Amino acid sequence: MQPQRIELTKREDYREDYANSVQLRANLWDFFLLFGKVEQQTPEEVKIENFQGVYLSPQQAKALLNLLRQNVAQYEQAFGEIRLDPKDGSALGQNPVN
Repeated sequence: MQPQRIELTKREDYREDYANSVQLRANLWDFFLLFGKVEQQTPEEVKIENFQGVYLSPQQAKALLNLLRQNVAQYEQAFGEIRLDPKDGSALGQNPVN
């Protein structure tokens, strides 16, 4: 049996952007990732501008988790440990990443 041939294409509305904020909602049927950019307005005020939401099936979310684990481990092996906010051990003062 021959392996499947996979063709990658980009839609006309394809775009790339930088996100330093990801929010997650989950229910029985899917996971929803909301990507945005954080701007520190003042020490007391943080603005998050969301620009893209992506729904994933539970299976695809788990596959993404495995892919991220593998790639973060390889990155840390090459460049050293990735540290989160040293003040409270969390990303941007939100709940610690698990």
